Parts: sequence; structure tokens; C-alpha cells
Amino acid sequence: MSGIERALRAFPTLLRVGLAAALAYRAEMLIWMLTTTMPLVSLALWSAVAESAPVGRFGADDFTAYFLTILIVRQLTGSWLVWEMNMEIKSGVLSQRLLKPIHPLIAYAADNLAAIPLRAALCLPIAIIALAVTSGDRFHPTLPEVGLWAASLVGAWLINFFTMALIGSLAFVIESSTAVFDVYLAAFMVFAGYLVPLELFPAWLGDVARVLPFRYSLAFPVELMTGLLEPGRALSELAVQWAFAAGTAALALVAWRAGVRRFSAFGG
Repeated sequence: MSGIERALRAFPTLLRVGLAAALAYRAEMLIWMLTTTMPLVSLALWSAVAESAPVGRFGADDFTAYFLTILIVRQLTGSWLVWEMNMEIKSGVLSQRLLKPIHPLIAYAADNLAAIPLRAALCLPIAIIALAVTSGDRFHPTLPEVGLWAASLVGAWLINFFTMALIGSLAFVIESSTAVFDVYLAAFMVFAGYLVPLELFPAWLGDVARVLPFRYSLAFPVELMTGLLEPGRALSELAVQWAFAAGTAALALVAWRAGVRRFSAFGG
């Protein structure tokens, strides 16, 4: 049986195991979710600013739609893999994963995906109700638009997951890659549109943000869903997002393979 076929057959089981783990450690899951609620703080701040006058094309309702959608997309596409990889590499637990017939990155992916229903059950109802009450008139997507939304969410998840895998793989060669992640997270918060919509940046900084992968890991799906992106650009932007996803995956796999060789050479 090929590795791909073996992984496909095992993936449903891996998802069930991952969901069981997420339910077992639901307190930890809740803490992780609470650390991703910064968009609600930004919503309060920017809505207060917009009460007196619009900021660019953003009024109070626009900020509400934007930041609640940011919250939803972040919960659906976020990944915490870097901490798990750091712990398993430094403790040697990774060696147990390497002995199994399923590639560790596939098992990690199943763990991450399995937690999404729990995160969605805890946060999405509140966010969706709030969106419906405050900005429901702007969300009337057609079937093709829903397809674009779904594709953009998958692309964002892939970028986030493989970025975490890439940074996590640095733990093979440095004491802890979480320091690198801290730098990445700071850049993400600025350039992914997490704290401020990118179009409110100065022109030169907005141009920089739009050519970096951070936007495609969060702001791009949000811009699609809230109608901030011109319809004619949706497909071309989606192609760019998936190109970033493919590039990130390739870099992560190269870093992983190099790291595992080093790990094995030192008797990990």
C-alpha cells in the first residue's frame, strides 16, 4: 500500500482521535481561544472612532462585520502546531511518531482539523448572531461566492498550518523555535489585518502588506466575505493565496526532512 493510500485510509481515525483529545483537553482549548479574541478589542476601539465619522469607507457597521469575520476566520484557520512540535522534538517524543507508518505532519494536521468543530461550537454561534443582528444585510452570497469563501478558508488554513510546521521544524537546530514564532506573530498581527484593516494603512505600507503571505492567511478570506474585495479580483487573488500555500508547504517539507535527518543522526 502506498504512503498516500495508507494516509487516506487512516485519516478518519486520526480525526476521531484528535477530536477525543480536544474534548479531553477542552480547558486548554478554551484558553487558546480566549487568546485569539483581540479582534473584539479592536472592534470596540474602531467602532468608537467611527461613531463620529467614517474612517475611510469603514463606518461602525463595517468595522463590526470586519472584526467579527476576523474572529470567525481566525478560529477556523488557526494552528498551534509550533508548540507541540517544540515539545516533542526537545523531549524526544517525536521518535515515537517517526516509527509509525503515517507521516507525522499528516497526524499533526488531523489533530489541528479535529479541533475545529469544538472551536466552532464555542465561538461561532455568538459571532454569527452578532453579525446577523448588526450587518446581516451584507451577507447574501451566491453559491459560487460560497465556493470561493470555502476555498479561501482552506488556503488560509494551509498557509497557517505549514508556516507553523516550518517554524516548528527550526526546533531541530535551535534551542526553541517559539522565539521565532513570537517574531512571526508580531508581524502577523500587523500585516494580516488582524488589528487594523489593511486598506487603512498608509499607501506604501498597504502595498507591502498585500505582497506578503500574512494577508492571505487571514485578511483575504475576510475581505472576500465582507465585500471589501472587488469581485473581478477574487479568482486571481485566490490563485495567489494557493501559490503561497504551495510554497509554504514545500518549504516546510524541506525543513522537516532536513531536521529529521539531524534528529536521527543524533539519536533522537
